Amino acid sequence: MKMIKTMMMMMVMMAMMGIAMGNIIDKTCKQTPDYTLCVSLLRSDPRSSSADTAGLALILIDKIKALGTETLGQINVAYKTKPMLKQPLDECNQRYKIIVDVDVHTAIIALKGDPKFAEDAIVDAGVEASVCESGFAKGQSPLTGLIQKMEKMCDVTRAIVRMLL
Repeated sequence: MKMIKTMMMMMVMMAMMGIAMGNIIDKTCKQTPDYTLCVSLLRSDPRSSSADTAGLALILIDKIKALGTETLGQINVAYKTKPMLKQPLDECNQRYKIIVDVDVHTAIIALKGDPKFAEDAIVDAGVEASVCESGFAKGQSPLTGLIQKMEKMCDVTRAIVRMLL
């Protein structure tokens, strides 16, 4: 009987922890420009259940890196399917390598030191994505959807990083 009570108490405590962690995601995402995207990105990652605000920012930075890597893959596909777009694709390739290799790395390190530099790196990632898109003639970009998603993810991530300043 005592063991059953102990197990029930542990289950109640775990449920309360889950609610509390859900509340930090909800509370944090309400302070971003895209609540729905924020909640979707964070709840899809199991690390968010035990993360503080800095941890949530790190999760989003990881998602920026993943989307940047996915976009680089789509650029390689576009080289083959849209060879007439080689010049703007080359530009995008360079910019997305900066996002994945420099901005993400800088943001991760800065979160552990001075979050202001993390904010700057996230802003730069969004700018790099925007400049990539602007290199295509109107309606020609095969990357528009990915780029718009990157810009929105950067806006959400920046808002969370700013909470750490």
